[in-house]
Amino acid sequence: MDIIRSILAINPNAEVTVNAEDINQITWLNGTTPIPANEILAKQQELITEYNSKQYKRDRANEYPNFKEYLDGIVKGDQAQIDKYIADCLAVKAKYPKK
Repeated sequence: MDIIRSILAINPNAEVTVNAEDINQITWLNGTTPIPANEILAKQQELITEYNSKQYKRDRANEYPNFKEYLDGIVKGDQAQIDKYIADCLAVKAKYPKK
């Protein structure tokens, strides 16, 4: 998570520039009230922790079966196709559990 994203998470209306991702090289623009560096860094760590906590979702996304198979099964009334889709989804969830 970059510094500007962390600043905008604190103040979505902030107008800033940051040179070289350096917390000591922030220029506050157009009357934006400066945010203390320790608050920015704390927010940055919070955002990183939140991002990391959802790794399982990113891992799952690539392995879930195509939902069109499920819809096709519903339209055709093919219970075996529906059951297979559900079983495949459950297998992915088991492979990448929530942490």
